[in-house]
Amino acid sequence: MRIALVAFEQKGESDGMLQNILNILGSMNVRVDVFSSIEDQGSIDSDLVLVTGGDKGMLQYFHKLTVDSPPVLGVYEEDSTGFLAQVDVRDLARVMSMVISKRYKVEEVTRLGVRVDGKEIEPVLNDVALFPSKSATLMEYRLRINGDDVWHDKSDGVIISTPIGSTAYSMSAGGPIVLRGARVFIVVPVNSMDVTRRPLVVNDDVEIEVNDIISRYRCEVILDGGRRVTVRRSLNCYRYPYPARFIRLEGYSPASLLAKKVKLAEDMLGMPPSAKLVLKTLEYEGPMSQRDLIARTMLPARTLRLALNHLIQKGYVKRRSSLRDARQKIYELRI
Repeated sequence: MRIALVAFEQKGESDGMLQNILNILGSMNVRVDVFSSIEDQGSIDSDLVLVTGGDKGMLQYFHKLTVDSPPVLGVYEEDSTGFLAQVDVRDLARVMSMVISKRYKVEEVTRLGVRVDGKEIEPVLNDVALFPSKSATLMEYRLRINGDDVWHDKSDGVIISTPIGSTAYSMSAGGPIVLRGARVFIVVPVNSMDVTRRPLVVNDDVEIEVNDIISRYRCEVILDGGRRVTVRRSLNCYRYPYPARFIRLEGYSPASLLAKKVKLAEDMLGMPPSAKLVLKTLEYEGPMSQRDLIARTMLPARTLRLALNHLIQKGYVKRRSSLRDARQKIYELRI
């Protein structure tokens, strides 16, 4: 068996996990090709791809992937979990034994292709959000499906989601939960001034266009909660030609992940807004220090500390020492 091991970050804290993975695969006589980037690599000639870095690593992989890919298995560090990454590094030897003996299925999920002002942007796995750069500011836009007008709206923003992303930002904004194998996209207006503007479910073979964008401040397209791209005229979304392909181990049920997401959404109803923001930031961005969280969320230091304490007490987040600086604490998901 030949495996492509994609480790975007090979310095500092990820060094130990990467070497551990190489040792495990070497002991199983598996041929391994290590990549620190997949850009400009062309097709990937392997039986499967292992991606380190938990959910953040998985999102980064599928953002950079512009060709067809072998099925992917995400690996996360011990004592943390992920929604996309399925394997704890401590359990890798057992999991690889299952993979070698073909005790898995391959699941394909749709990705969204994105064009901003006519320029192709990296594809996304979960969602594309369009918002003014200044929060609590209204924007106007026109929604079109395959060139036909659907509505003109004035709202805080709009989210376009894949089925796998329906339990992420889209659900938080009132969108429906969609089984990840469905061939649809979801359009969710956020806090529309028109009560008739409800979440819209469309076939995934259509092109969704948002244009005539007007706001007092510049507007931004946000890709999977991370990269931001300024938009001036139009946003177009369509089914990307190459889907994301995941390895699903024997005994895994997509319903179990859905139940996990629903339970988290229920618990979030009672959380302070600051805790919700921190939780979503860690889900999209991966492990971060307190300083990084302050910069990313723009929360006051005291508010951030209270939010982290709440999440730690509830068991959603764990704190550990940084391997680079023992005086610094790193916070990451534990759900």
